[in-house]
Amino acid sequence: MRLRRARLLALAGLGALSMAGGVQAQGFGQRGGAAGEFDFYVLALSWSPGFCRLDGGNDRNREQCSDGANLGFVVHGLWPQYERGYPSDCGPAGRSPSRIALEEAKGVYPTEGLARYEWRKHGTCSGSSPSDYFRDARRARDKVAVPPALAKPQREQNWTAIDLERAFAAANPGLRTDMMSVSCKRGVLQEVRICLTRDLRNFRSCPEVDRSGCRSREFSVPAPQ
Repeated sequence: MRLRRARLLALAGLGALSMAGGVQAQGFGQRGGAAGEFDFYVLALSWSPGFCRLDGGNDRNREQCSDGANLGFVVHGLWPQYERGYPSDCGPAGRSPSRIALEEAKGVYPTEGLARYEWRKHGTCSGSSPSDYFRDARRARDKVAVPPALAKPQREQNWTAIDLERAFAAANPGLRTDMMSVSCKRGVLQEVRICLTRDLRNFRSCPEVDRSGCRSREFSVPAPQ
């Protein structure tokens, strides 16, 4: 009886190790990491009207979601990424961008608070200074053209993920649908995530990011206000 129980416990332990390995293989974020050691970037462009519909009631989002803000796609973040998973919080605790560095973030992120947060969580893993990181975020944003249908929409639209990816691909030479993903929540567009090489010169494939996209058949895209 004791031998049988020992075998069962051993099998259970192996099963637990297998599940832990499976979680790592799926690419969850890894807190910490060596700054500058990553494979590529993900540019996350948030659809501000969708974000505000879902989370605009929070006081910290008041600036972005106020009446008349009239924002469309805005930079959520520029994220260093591994082929599987991503590093985060790579810098010393409490490290904060200077006021000079934050000047580089103006007009890139919808709020200064978001710029500070993105630097701490993702920018510290880039290996760049805060000023250079925010300049890179601007370069990445400027490289991506928004499809004409979403440049200045006057009314709410309905899209599927693949159609939106194809629209971005058509507007950006060299971009393919396997180089991006579309994120949605409760049937509303949240953001588009586009993969770029480390030097930000080219788009590149990113299977894990591509697989993480929206699972809804169709989602709404609210118009800016």
